[in-house]
Amino acid sequence: MEHVSTTTLIITLVIMILVSAYFSGSETGMMTLNRYKLRHQAKNGDRAARRVEKLLRRPDRLISLVLIGNNLVNILASALGTIVGMRLYGDAGVAIATGILTFLVLVFAEILPKTIAALYPEKVAFPSSVLLGPLQIIMMPLVWLLNTITRMLMRLVGMKSDGAISAALSKDELRTIVYESRSLMSRRNQDMLLSVLNLEKVNVDDIMVPRNEIVGININDDWKSIVRQLTHSPHGRIVLYRDSLDNTMSMLRVREAYRLMTEKKEFTKEVMLRAADEIYYVPERTPLSVQLVKFQRNKKKVGLVIDEYGDIKGLVTIEDILEEIVGDFTTSMSPTLAEEVVPQNDGSVLIEGSANIRELNKAFNWALPEEEARTVNGMILEALQDIPLANTTVQIGHYAVEILDVQDNMIKQVRIIPQTSLKESVGS
Repeated sequence: MEHVSTTTLIITLVIMILVSAYFSGSETGMMTLNRYKLRHQAKNGDRAARRVEKLLRRPDRLISLVLIGNNLVNILASALGTIVGMRLYGDAGVAIATGILTFLVLVFAEILPKTIAALYPEKVAFPSSVLLGPLQIIMMPLVWLLNTITRMLMRLVGMKSDGAISAALSKDELRTIVYESRSLMSRRNQDMLLSVLNLEKVNVDDIMVPRNEIVGININDDWKSIVRQLTHSPHGRIVLYRDSLDNTMSMLRVREAYRLMTEKKEFTKEVMLRAADEIYYVPERTPLSVQLVKFQRNKKKVGLVIDEYGDIKGLVTIEDILEEIVGDFTTSMSPTLAEEVVPQNDGSVLIEGSANIRELNKAFNWALPEEEARTVNGMILEALQDIPLANTTVQIGHYAVEILDVQDNMIKQVRIIPQTSLKESVGS
C-alpha cells in the first residue's frame, strides 16, 4: 500500500463513501416502497417494478446482500482513512481520520442517502435494482451462508424465520387506508367503502323492521278488506298470515297480485295464496356481510328474522342492507333520522323514541349503548327495567336522558343531553 499515492487513496476513499451511500439508499428505498402500488406497476408491465418486486420476494436475501456490501465498503473505507491520516498527520492522524471519516460516513453515506430514499423511494429503488440483481447472483453463496446462520440463531431463541413478506392487509389496516385516502376520493365514496367494511360488524337485528311494524295481511279477513289492503299497500311484498304473525303462511309480491287482478277474471283468495312465495327465514344476529351473500345465492330479497325459538322478531330486506352502504333511499317509507331528531341551541337533542340508536351514534358521534336495544325507547326500557313516567330523567352512560312524552306504554319523545353540554351549562 506504500507505493500507492495519497491522492489515489483519497479518491478511492471518496468512491467507497459513494458506494456505501448507494447501499444505504438502496436498502431504505426498497423497504419504504408502497408494495401495493409496486404490484400494480409490475402487473401493468413496468420492467423496473418487476425487478424490484422480484428482489423483495426474499427480503432476507436482499437485506443480507446490502449489509454485506455496506459493511465491506465501510471497513475498507476505515482502513484507507487510517492510512491517509497517518501519512498526513503521523500517529495523531488515526484519531483525526476516525473523527472525519465518522462524520463523512454518517452524513454522506447514511443520513443523506437514506433521507432522500425515504422521500423518493421509487426514484432510488428502481435504478438501484439494475445493480442489485446481478450482485445478488454473484454474492449468493455468502448470502446463503449468512442467512443460514441467522435462521439457526433465530430458531435457538424460538423465533420463526419466514423469508417472505405477507402482502395481506388486515381489515383494520384496510379501514385505515380508506379513511386516510380523503384526497383521492369523495367523502361519499369513502363512507360507502367504510360501510362495506363494517357490514360484518352489523347484524340483521340492527337494521330489521321490528315485528310490531311488519305490514301483513290476515287471510281470515274479509276478502274486500284484503283487496283494499293490497291496492293501498306502499310495500312491494306483504306477509300473509292466519290470525297472528306467529302463524305466517307465505310472502306475496304485490306486483304479482296486481297482474293477477288484471289478467284473471276471478281473482280469489285461493288464487292469491297460490301466487304467494314461500317465506325465507333469517336467523337473528346474522352479519349483514353474510346475509347479503345469502340473499344473492338464494335469489331472495326479503326475509323474516327469527330467534332461536323460531319466533318472528322482524323483517329484513336486501334494500335495508344496501342502505347501510349507500344511505337511505328516497323511496323509503320509514321516517329518516332528520325527521326524528331536532337539535337544540343548548346542545341537547329532541329525539323520537323510535329513532335508531346506531344512526344516532353515527350522526352525532355518540356512544349510546346499542347491544341490547335498537331504538331509544328500547334502550331506556332496558336501562330502567320499567316503563317510566313523563318528565323523568335517567343517566345512561355519559348522557342525561329526559323523558318528555310516554303514550301507550311507549316512550314517544326524549331530550338527550351529552355530558359535555351539561358541563358547559354549569360553567356558564
